[in-house]
Amino acid sequence: MTTAIEYLSATEALARFRAGTLLPSELMTAILERIDRVNPALNAFTAIYAEDALAKAFAADERYADGTARPLEGVALAVKDNVPIAGHTVTYGSVLYKDNVVSDTHPGVERLIGAGAIVHARTVMPEFGEAGNCYTPLWGVTRNPWNTEFGPGGSSSGAGVALAAGMTTIADGSDIGGSIRIPASCCGVYGYKAPFGRNPNDLPNTFDPYMHYGPLARTVADIALMQSFISGRHPLDIDTVAEKVDYTDIRDVKGWRIAYSVDLGYFPVDHEVRANLMRMVEGLRALGCTVEEVQLDWDTRVFDGWLATNSSRGSAARFVPEFERDRHALADYTEDMIAHGRGLSVDDLRDALETHVDMYRTMGPILDRYDAFLCPTTALPSVGADRSPLDLGIEINGEVVPPKIAEAWFMTYPFNMLSQLPVLSVPSGTSEHGIPTGVQIVGPAFADMNVLSVAAALEEQVHRTDFAPLAG
Repeated sequence: MTTAIEYLSATEALARFRAGTLLPSELMTAILERIDRVNPALNAFTAIYAEDALAKAFAADERYADGTARPLEGVALAVKDNVPIAGHTVTYGSVLYKDNVVSDTHPGVERLIGAGAIVHARTVMPEFGEAGNCYTPLWGVTRNPWNTEFGPGGSSSGAGVALAAGMTTIADGSDIGGSIRIPASCCGVYGYKAPFGRNPNDLPNTFDPYMHYGPLARTVADIALMQSFISGRHPLDIDTVAEKVDYTDIRDVKGWRIAYSVDLGYFPVDHEVRANLMRMVEGLRALGCTVEEVQLDWDTRVFDGWLATNSSRGSAARFVPEFERDRHALADYTEDMIAHGRGLSVDDLRDALETHVDMYRTMGPILDRYDAFLCPTTALPSVGADRSPLDLGIEINGEVVPPKIAEAWFMTYPFNMLSQLPVLSVPSGTSEHGIPTGVQIVGPAFADMNVLSVAAALEEQVHRTDFAPLAG
């Protein structure tokens, strides 16, 4: 594992800041220099605030010196392009919003900034978050740092790239169908979809159970650290729950019962993704867990239900009120998503709701019998960096997959439909092309620490021994 300071976890960096063996300004300087070196080939950012970030890092040096440092003082935070910060330009990856300066700040990032984190960059995303990889008419193509022929996943694409390439210490993301977990998997980092209500959303997204704001990081401890500040009731989000979680309560998983599924009942799964999942299964068995395969009765109606709900509630359409006028300026996948939503019927939405209910009739009893559930994060490691989501010619294990799998090759969106379930994507290994693979750990409703405890066990058992961040 690389020893470059750019790859320090937030937990490690904070310990060194407090001990006086590293200054926030030294770490920020190293991160900004690395951005200069490697970002031109990757395209992870929409904006870099080098001068402001360095000034704040030097101020953090002084806070450590005089004993007034806050809990996250001096930690570099990369913020996604759809997360508002007052005074920042937020483009949502669209030319329609290239000059959009906002006046509000997202409550989650406000909490991280208030704890001392320094926003040094804004991370790129596919237009309005509507794709599983990242290219936009405004920002171009974003590439995977492990192999630039491939994409980094989406839609928190730049966040995954920045973490994997040592260009930030922590990052945030949003997730309506896997947008935190897909890039975490493709880039070999950790990404957490907290149960809906645990983390506050910003005002346009309150009342939307598909939308989750949350952390991406290089370690489980950093996910827990970020969650300890992001989570909790907020006066502007009626859905936030009052219950507080002790994110330091990592438990010994020996004796736990773990369920797993390779395919969720209907996904063809790449043989390397499958092998890496099974390696994780064996790792948990070696720790004393009982790990059993379970069968789900899910099928592609799950995709139909997710697509209907996602497109009908106006994820992208909300931002493009004059669709016929502006459709020529949109990415192909955005135009397609909005058009699909406009064509839905009441029957489509009724069927989608029934699918949600039927899914939990299967998953609910499983999570009542088991402490956690495992499955792949994506059905294949990644796709080409400039591939259109409308290109249905995807092959898995040498066979062209059905269109509904090609449209959504990520196995994440079912758990946005079951939105109160906590889900963490953890690295599981690499593919022959050098692209990381990931496994989702799913917990019972609001059982955050079940998920983080299993993740911590796997991090020690599997990830730490044979998997390292990009060192180049």
